[in-house]
Amino acid sequence: MRKAVSLLLLVGVIALGSNMAEARVDVGIGIGIPVTAVVAPPPVYYEPVPVVVQPPPVVAAPAYYYDDWQGRAWRERQWREQRWREHEWRERRREWWRWHDDYDD
Repeated sequence: MRKAVSLLLLVGVIALGSNMAEARVDVGIGIGIPVTAVVAPPPVYYEPVPVVVQPPPVVAAPAYYYDDWQGRAWRERQWREQRWREHEWRERRREWWRWHDDYDD
């Protein structure tokens, strides 16, 4: 009986202990048989339609430009008045120096 109990105990320890340390090597042999493969066709890609966006038209509000004939005439008149004033100032200065030239002595 002792042999049977010890054998049963040994089998129980081996059965419970075999799950903890399991190291094995698997060897598999496969024979490849060619089978026709069904593959889905690639997805169809449609190029998007080009979108053309036209920029909005540029609208300029009417304004007074200095490059028109009225602006040029006004500037010319101002220029002539300035030249006339310079001329008058020079003439008066000459007259003054003509009459007061002897102050230098």
